[in-house]
Amino acid sequence: MIRQLSDLTDDEVIAAYQVEDRSRPHLRSNFVSTVDGAVEIDGQSKLMSSPADQEVFGKLRMLSDVVLVGAGTVRAEGYNPLRLGAERRTWRQALGLPENPTLAIVSSRLELDPADPVFVRAPVRPIVLTHEAAPRDRREALGEVADVLDCGETEIDLKVLMATLAERGLPQILCEGGPRLLGALTAADLIDEMCFSLVPLLAGPGSGRITAGSGSKVARKLRLSSALAAADGTLLMRYLRSA
Repeated sequence: MIRQLSDLTDDEVIAAYQVEDRSRPHLRSNFVSTVDGAVEIDGQSKLMSSPADQEVFGKLRMLSDVVLVGAGTVRAEGYNPLRLGAERRTWRQALGLPENPTLAIVSSRLELDPADPVFVRAPVRPIVLTHEAAPRDRREALGEVADVLDCGETEIDLKVLMATLAERGLPQILCEGGPRLLGALTAADLIDEMCFSLVPLLAGPGSGRITAGSGSKVARKLRLSSALAAADGTLLMRYLRSA
């Protein structure tokens, strides 16, 4: 079941993460964790990433229509504009896809800086997903650099959010975090797929899990679709929800 990443071609790695029908809404999440379950080191998950994790991370972005991320993660991780490399843009164009996926930021309070490069240098106008009761002044400021969309009246309804993205022609959704967004999506039973990189590190106590927040405690059964092993000991696993 476990294949060596170094034995696979780029096309074979891409095939390991392809969905059967791109026209159907599909929510894929992608997270990295240490062996002892830490989701971050010094407040950032990218400090745990390995070359193998970065390779798959880039391919998952390439396969997506939209990258979904919480506002807190954008701030904590210092997100850059969502721009793929030349080879991946060419790959997308050959499939009739836009050169770059769209970035969609989930935010109830709209505590985002319109002057942030993630907005002003974006190759595709980003989306901010919020609700009708969000602060009006922040909405207007962000509306200069992003499409601000309501997905609920006083709080964000995640099922409405999913439908909103699909209606805009963005059914292939890649969620990159953070833990509270993943927790909310899990509680709403919206996760179709979990891509999980296990890096050979022990972070020690203090870090949280890849999921957080309150909500349903009902376990969701997943099935292992593929598992790749990198030379540095990183395991890259893809799980799909069971029928």
